[in-house]
Order: sequence, then structure tokens, then C-alpha cells
Amino acid sequence: MATLETRLAEMLTPAVEALGYEVWGIEYVQAGKHSILRVYIDSEKGITVDDCAESSRQISAILDVEDPISHEFTLEVSSPGLDRPLFNAAQYARYVGEDVKVQLTMPVEGSRNLKGVIDKVEGQMLTIKVDGKMLVVALDNIRKGNIIAKF
Repeated sequence: MATLETRLAEMLTPAVEALGYEVWGIEYVQAGKHSILRVYIDSEKGITVDDCAESSRQISAILDVEDPISHEFTLEVSSPGLDRPLFNAAQYARYVGEDVKVQLTMPVEGSRNLKGVIDKVEGQMLTIKVDGKMLVVALDNIRKGNIIAKF
């Protein structure tokens, strides 16, 4: 699905940026008639419900014309929130020193679920401090990564 998400990002980013927002990330969850396309938008000022509605209208119009997904799906446009998902090396690097939770496709040190602190990002490799131990994970091995919100 990464290729679809990459194509969608290329297609949608100019329109979202024209509205003054950043495309933080795109997730496509395929589930038949209940498939979901999530587009996360962000800005330095934060994101409001009105920002999401405005972006949703623009994104819907582009998707109607381009028709990149041939079957039924629901479009969700939202802010990444406090437990923001992370999609690329630059985003992980932005949160060095923060708590993160990652789900892996292939186990590292016998685990597919890691919680720890982002230590560093070098190229496409992420170093996470988990229980006092430094673990190096390829970003390609991360199925899902999220910041752990602190309250």
C-alpha cells in the first residue's frame, strides 16, 4: 500500500499546502466497503475542525477527479493529535528525546512492539532506548509508530 499512499501524497499535498497546511501523513486501511483513507494535516498554529472540513472538501474534489481508489471508502481528515503517528525519518528526528511506541513487521530482540525513547535517527535507521537498552530499527520495518502523549 505504500505506493498508493505515496501517489496520494503527491496528488494531495499541493492542494493542502495551498490552504496553508502540511500533509503530516496518509494511511489507507483496506477493509472492503469499510475501507478508510486517513489524511493527517498539521500547521504551526494547530488544526481546527474547520481546517479539517476545508481540507476534506479540497481532497474530496481531487479524489473525485483523479479516482485513485477504485472502490468505496470513507475519507477522514484530521490533526495528528497528541499521540501523533510518525511516517518518515524527518518526523522521528523531530521527536528525538520523546517517548514512542512502534509496531514492527519483523521482530527486533524478539519483540514486534517496542516502547521507548527516540535516541537518534541516522538515514533510514532509528535508535530507540528500550528498558535501558539501545535498539536499532530500520524505518522500513516499522508498521506503525506513534508518539506517546504525556499528560
